[in-house]
Amino acid sequence: MELLHGKLLVLLSTGEALRAVPAIATIASIGYCLLATFAGVRFARQRKAGSSVATSFPPVSILKPLKGADPEMYEALRSHCVQESPEYEMICGVTEANDPAVPVVERLIREFPEAKIRMVLCDKRLGANGKVSSLIQLAAAAKAEFLVVNDSDIRVEPDYLRTIITELQQSNTGLVTCLYRGTAGRTLASKLESLGISTDFVPGVLTANLIENGIHFGLGSTLAFRKSDLQEIGGFESIVDYLADDYELGHRIAQHKKVVLSRSVVETHLPDYDLAGFITHQLRWARTIHASRPSGYAGLLLTFTLPWAVAELCVWRNRLSMGLFVAALVARMAMAVVSSRLVLQEKPAFVWLLPIRDFVALGVWVAGWAGKKITWRGEKFTLERGRLTRVV
Repeated sequence: MELLHGKLLVLLSTGEALRAVPAIATIASIGYCLLATFAGVRFARQRKAGSSVATSFPPVSILKPLKGADPEMYEALRSHCVQESPEYEMICGVTEANDPAVPVVERLIREFPEAKIRMVLCDKRLGANGKVSSLIQLAAAAKAEFLVVNDSDIRVEPDYLRTIITELQQSNTGLVTCLYRGTAGRTLASKLESLGISTDFVPGVLTANLIENGIHFGLGSTLAFRKSDLQEIGGFESIVDYLADDYELGHRIAQHKKVVLSRSVVETHLPDYDLAGFITHQLRWARTIHASRPSGYAGLLLTFTLPWAVAELCVWRNRLSMGLFVAALVARMAMAVVSSRLVLQEKPAFVWLLPIRDFVALGVWVAGWAGKKITWRGEKFTLERGRLTRVV
């Protein structure tokens, strides 16, 4: 009888402990929101203050691996042709001579005859990551020591090159990378994607930048570095089988020099995702993070503020839990507004979708643990510790 009583007490105490989990997680998540809000305000102030401009500008080679075309590609590439930087070239790489991106580049060559725009056929497949395979061939064709890599859909301001190259020339800086805002398309899924970038992804990057006194990875929106530093880490060849090539490049350079988050913020136009396309993209992103940074991926669980707040409210259902729920909602909204409005300087038009976004993100996070298969650029792969293996 005493044994049965003891087991019952253990079960009751375990049950109480489990009931406390949502409340503890909500409090921790509120703390994260406050930290991310502070990080956002700090970055916005630093960006507004600006920085010194270099008196001399070295030649720069912009490497653009292209595959396919979309309605926004022309404007994105064109923004690189009107830079204030005095001497630079843009080298565009395609894997096939009949790629839809070719006419877009040819149009820019005709429009800007004085600009140094070149097309390179990158028809050699040198590893599992087709984009990095193209970058290997583009880097070989680059004339400058200073290299800039960014995605084909990235649109930049005229002072973009001047800003990031000035920052790259600061003491012991090995790589400069940029935050980005996502301009949503017409669909609900596209709006959810945009909201996730501005109120989830960007606060995470800014928090890492704050607590680690700098970041130790790169973002595909911009990777600016020296060719000599690239060669020191083994060139693009060393990451040609990795999916998260931007993360790997920044992480490896960070072993020797600083990675700096630029005050320049760039822009990308998001597709009109349908629900299936949105989930596929989100799942690939989640599994990429899980494969590259498993411990960091586990820590993302504490960033799901609203799901935790709803869970603790359902468990406890009293005034204190209601107060905690309201505090969580206010903290989450404050973080979202600071990130989208102050940091990215966009109008937080879709903030009302935040609860939907957060619950969808939680579902994607769970699914990110469940498998290693992804679909990327029409090809199927499996992921193992960040490495890609093509599924035949």
